[in-house]
Amino acid sequence: MTNLLQNYNNSRSDHEVYRDHLKLSLQAETAGYASVGCVEHHFDPGYSMCPDNTQFLSYLAARTSTIKLQTTAVILPWNDPLRVIEKIALLDNLADGRVIFGMGRGLARREFEAFRLDMGESRGRFDEAAEMILRGLEEGYAENDGTFYKQPRVPIHPRPLASFKDRISCVAMSPDSAVAAGRLGAQMMAFIQGPMETHHMPMIEDYRKSFYDTHGVQAPPPMMIDLTYCHPDSEAARKVAAEHVANYYITCVEHYEFGGRHFEETTGYASYAAAKQAIDELGIEQVVQTYVDAQIWGTPEEMIAKHQARKEIVGEYEPIMVFHFGGLYGDRAEASFNLFNKEVLPELQQL
Repeated sequence: MTNLLQNYNNSRSDHEVYRDHLKLSLQAETAGYASVGCVEHHFDPGYSMCPDNTQFLSYLAARTSTIKLQTTAVILPWNDPLRVIEKIALLDNLADGRVIFGMGRGLARREFEAFRLDMGESRGRFDEAAEMILRGLEEGYAENDGTFYKQPRVPIHPRPLASFKDRISCVAMSPDSAVAAGRLGAQMMAFIQGPMETHHMPMIEDYRKSFYDTHGVQAPPPMMIDLTYCHPDSEAARKVAAEHVANYYITCVEHYEFGGRHFEETTGYASYAAAKQAIDELGIEQVVQTYVDAQIWGTPEEMIAKHQARKEIVGEYEPIMVFHFGGLYGDRAEASFNLFNKEVLPELQQL
């Protein structure tokens, strides 16, 4: 499972949002989850607010003992790569080797502008930083002489606890990011956005080809992140999803400016211009409904069937669940979490 840390409509205090998320995160280990994670986002609490997911996970590291801790993801252009190496090495030492290092490139113009960065440089910054960070985590020192990062050689302490070669992931929501994930040897991670066959499978195939072409072995299964709601009544589940999943997607449209034209003119983001085209051609209501329908929610039986159907299309994949989103919080989110854990999670583990 992972956490978005969204204070939808700023309806509660930021502190209440954190306590709500931490409550379920601390139960994830005993519930049987393989990992618990957290995103990185800044400046827009109505969308997501975790400025440092390594710090969030360090709290969980102290309160858990076996569950893996995943950054979903550290956005590399927004962070000094030397500090990323140090933070991940430190977190892994605190967690006794339980860290999965997830990284991403970033998509929101407002976040790049607040960090005083040119969004058009994000691909170059990501590629250079990723290689520097992965070298540093393997070799125990940081060094780089690139276009964006000039780093004299310095040792990393505490030293990285163990190799990260099989515990790195990379958000891939565009074709070039899917190729980058494969080239880096990272496990592809995608937030579900649309129909599996038409929206996600082309990128999954790009990832698999890039991974094999670079490393000579088959890629690990992709990770897929769904907004999750589980309820014993099918109609009740549909109504909640129709409201809260839709709420969340509208915040995505606003935060990322999917209705704008800037993606067309920004280096490395041309594929995202399709979002505006879809809104213009289909209308926002149809685009939202497509997003709602793509997530896996429903009764336990319906959710298991949807995962089985997805596996028929994708093959092996790792599901990641989000339980708080779009104003869904508190007792309702916890009831969904508990029912899912009891009746769905064991079946997914068998799958």
